[in-house]
Amino acid sequence: MSDPLIPEHDPVERDPTEVRRGWVNKRRENVVAEIQRNRRGEYRVPTWVLALTLVLLVGGWTLLIVLS
Repeated sequence: MSDPLIPEHDPVERDPTEVRRGWVNKRRENVVAEIQRNRRGEYRVPTWVLALTLVLLVGGWTLLIVLS
């Protein structure tokens, strides 16, 4: 017996092109939202850029100390 308060899940098979279209639309919305944030001045530097900068600074200091 099913509970009348809990709807039964009716699995709907989705076409792969439909799934891809949904993914593309979601990705497009994310890109548009990011562009709008950047235009409002809410730009953030990606973590990988900060990590690369730190590695270059530490590596430069290390080379300066070793080679001097």
